[in-house]
Amino acid sequence: MADGTDLYDAATWDDRSTLDHAAVRLHRWLAAGGRGAVILLALLIVLAQFLIVGVATFDNPVLGLYVLFSVVPAAGLVFYVWRMDVTMREPLTMLVVTFGLGFLFAGFAAVLNTFLKEYVTLVPLVGTLLFFYLVVGPVEETVKWLAVRLYAFRSGKFDAVVDGAVYGAAAGLGFATIENTIYITSQFLNATGTASLQVGLTRALQTATLRTFAGPGHVIYTAFSGYYLGLAKFNPENRGPIVVKGLLIAALIHATYNTVVTYMDPVLALAFGRSFVSNWGTLVFILFVVVYDGVFLWILYRKLSRYRDLYEDLGAGEADETPSSSA
Repeated sequence: MADGTDLYDAATWDDRSTLDHAAVRLHRWLAAGGRGAVILLALLIVLAQFLIVGVATFDNPVLGLYVLFSVVPAAGLVFYVWRMDVTMREPLTMLVVTFGLGFLFAGFAAVLNTFLKEYVTLVPLVGTLLFFYLVVGPVEETVKWLAVRLYAFRSGKFDAVVDGAVYGAAAGLGFATIENTIYITSQFLNATGTASLQVGLTRALQTATLRTFAGPGHVIYTAFSGYYLGLAKFNPENRGPIVVKGLLIAALIHATYNTVVTYMDPVLALAFGRSFVSNWGTLVFILFVVVYDGVFLWILYRKLSRYRDLYEDLGAGEADETPSSSA
């Protein structure tokens, strides 16, 4: 106040008393403990998943090679987005941690998707659509976003809007890795339950091949939500709406992808017959994924390029967020 009136504990507050000190310390402990509890729960869920399907990768190391093969294109996209960062390159340690959190938090999505699917898909005619748009898209994109928000976002190294896209891509790669692992090993276990080991490995390789086209989507979609998380960090007055916008974009792109690939074969069979699906269904799927993801990768490229151009126009030494506020 202009007259020097002390408004402490009436209209203002600062850390003064012993109780204030205790409250500050307790808040810090709860905040750190809350993040730790979330990570611990995610770890337990992932461990439970590996007890079901992941053990097969230890008994058959070739499955691990299939998983690595299936995420190569997605990893390439992460490197590409990282190279598009015109500001200081993000440290490898933070990228690895974000990848790990994306890997761990995939378990939350698996639990929620499984639980809610039973109820949402009961809705006649549109149940599956609702499941994709109200559950799968929002849930999976939120947990990947959370992988960025809980760690990298809090770091001083997260010092530019474009950094959000980089860390979002890393989280998407982590999510795609565990998802591919579960798909590939599940196919292997299902096949070997009724057939030979060779048949199981063949099915696993076929699944890994198809998953190489599905994985990049996770990177692209979360790069969008990550970019808007970065925009939100440097526009705190509108942080909430900006974050929601990014999540909505990622969830809608994701849900639309799931919808198309789910109904693709039935629609093709209805239009051209089942023999067409048998002979050409896989090729149509690959073409669709390449075009669909390619379109959104181009949009992402344009957004990152615009940021880069504005940044360079203002001078690379001016490490402020002025150009991003108008993106």
